Amino acid sequence: MTHKILLTIFIAVTLIGFSQNNIEGVGYTHFQLKSKNDTIDFVIADTNLTVKKPILLFCQGSLPVPLFFDFPNQGIIPVTLNNFDVSEMKKQYHIVVISMPKTPIIAGIDHLNKSYNYVLDTAQEHSYSPAFLKADYLDNYVNRANRVLKFLSKQKWVNSNQLIIAGHSQGSHIALEIASTNKKVTELGLFGFNPLGRIDQAIRMLRKQAEAGEISWEQADSIQLTILSDYEGYFDPDLPNHETFAKSWVSFSRSQLNKLINLKTSVYIAYGSNDINSDFCDLLPLYFIEQRKTNCKVIRYPNLEHNFFPINENGQPDYENGKWISVMNEFIIWTNNTANTR
Repeated sequence: MTHKILLTIFIAVTLIGFSQNNIEGVGYTHFQLKSKNDTIDFVIADTNLTVKKPILLFCQGSLPVPLFFDFPNQGIIPVTLNNFDVSEMKKQYHIVVISMPKTPIIAGIDHLNKSYNYVLDTAQEHSYSPAFLKADYLDNYVNRANRVLKFLSKQKWVNSNQLIIAGHSQGSHIALEIASTNKKVTELGLFGFNPLGRIDQAIRMLRKQAEAGEISWEQADSIQLTILSDYEGYFDPDLPNHETFAKSWVSFSRSQLNKLINLKTSVYIAYGSNDINSDFCDLLPLYFIEQRKTNCKVIRYPNLEHNFFPINENGQPDYENGKWISVMNEFIIWTNNTANTR
């Protein structure tokens, strides 16, 4: 693994350390905030930090995926923002991504499973770091993000008049929670979002599978009972799974519907019509209408799945023709229009 540093600065402030360096060859600047109990790594998709621009923080989805891969003969490859037109986005914003907790920002094939998650042993698909599992819960992501945003707000090259938070999948839950706890957020983007949470997704998937004949209704009932029993166990501190999984599953399974409806921030929600996780988004306009709220725009993209890939005639994602760029660019246009009318 190579990580070439062009510039390094270290400043100690009470219990907090700050370091900054450029990652050679990929056009990103790496920051690290250190405290007594945590180290937060985050990157900005630029090396020129002399131009004053607003922040757009993108919250990635679940699991410990590093921000960069280091593959033999390919060098360091950006991951999280690789589906976006970053060169266009950064003309207007400093694009920020925070690394998953207790996860290296750069990893090679010796520490990536087949889903490109960071693991301790590639022979064991789910050998996630115990430190990551312990840190993988909603409040932790939100607290870390707000620390990063507080740090960035003090930088001379940041325009604090606008602050955009966007998130995909699990990241959309984090983004919503940030917006509800940080009054400086001006625009919020939620992609592949389910306001009813993770357990809802699992149960909703079972219904879809039974309706499609992929499993019987009896099988669906049996699996659903197991899911509910496991979930109930997460609330019992005496059961074995409580310590390892409870915080994550419980925190990401709670409904955020009321929190969403009560937001005063401008909200943009986009999802694919073939994204089972986002089915409930079809109903969201009803809730905003009932509350006479006009601060939310909901867009359903036909024939796209959870990651905005088209579905081909065989019902499989067409990975050669992803639509993330156009989806994100339309969001960027919306942020501009919203800022101009605010």
